[in-house]
Amino acid sequence: MKILHVSTPMTWRGGEQQAAFLMMALKSAGIEVAVVCPAGSVLSVKMEEAGIPVFTYSTRGLLDLFLAKKITSTCIENHFDLIHTHDSHAHSAAVLSATVFGNAKPIVVSRRVDFPVSNHLFSSWKYNHASVKKIISVSEMIQKITAPAIKDKSKLCVIHSGIAVNAYDFIPEENFLRKELSLKPEEKIIGNFSALADHKDYPTFLEVARLLVEAGHPFHFVIAGDGAEEHRIKSFISKHQLQSKIHLLGFRKDIPALMKSLDLFLITSRTEGLGTIVLEAFASGVPVVATAAGGIPELVEDQKTGLLAGIGHLDALKNAVLRIFADPELRNTLVNNARQKVNTFSFSGDGRENTKGV
Repeated sequence: MKILHVSTPMTWRGGEQQAAFLMMALKSAGIEVAVVCPAGSVLSVKMEEAGIPVFTYSTRGLLDLFLAKKITSTCIENHFDLIHTHDSHAHSAAVLSATVFGNAKPIVVSRRVDFPVSNHLFSSWKYNHASVKKIISVSEMIQKITAPAIKDKSKLCVIHSGIAVNAYDFIPEENFLRKELSLKPEEKIIGNFSALADHKDYPTFLEVARLLVEAGHPFHFVIAGDGAEEHRIKSFISKHQLQSKIHLLGFRKDIPALMKSLDLFLITSRTEGLGTIVLEAFASGVPVVATAAGGIPELVEDQKTGLLAGIGHLDALKNAVLRIFADPELRNTLVNNARQKVNTFSFSGDGRENTKGV
């Protein structure tokens, strides 16, 4: 079987990471794969480095007939058997490829966002198009949200996202972040490495940090990543004079090492498809406090693999953080259970070598 993957973002976030993991795993299993993605995109570079064939196009808008034609010609010239789309724009283009250019290849759609399918006629049409044979949700919650818009429910299935769990075995235990920030041994590090996007709700993360710092707790907070919310975050830090307590690390490529430097991972999202960054905390042996957003509760089982709080509930989040630091036995239980759970989310058992180029 030959599978053509389609991904349209220029940037690198969770969806692109999952597409890359899938292509690498399929290649390792002896299945021929390739990807259509924008010229100059991060995914195009990483897949070329990983030895995955890449077909590029120039970005030209939402309903891009040029991309649809590119998908069609690539399928015909290279004899692909199946199209797998990894985002909404890719899904649209694949369906247009079938409708406008007569591409008869079946389509599999991955859906990672935790909001309902739009009631717009085009959205309904593309999700129920005859060429779409499967709609993969990354969590049970996403499937539940998606299901009302799908006429043929047999097309729905859930396949959780995964991470390269074994890659964390190669990360040194030394806490280099403590040295980087010149922190004392008694000062604890709490972090969030989600994209700086609105739905990640960094204002809640920052408010929890402010409450804990003003209460005199020896905590430092770190944020790694980039995105549209960066200015808003910097403004909050400046307004409350928290520059010495909240540290913006910018975009980093050493997230596994950073994660192992944390004493606690705090994620305060309003919406979340699954939250694979939580799995990275699990693999790192770092306890997690999270909001019950989207698919997160499928990972963070309250008081078993982490502590959950309501979305935007400052006091509940603050108290959960304090509870973990006050109760070493609870901390150890959460970490041990989380380590067991994350093994079921490993995309491969081959370890670090399968993440080359990814």
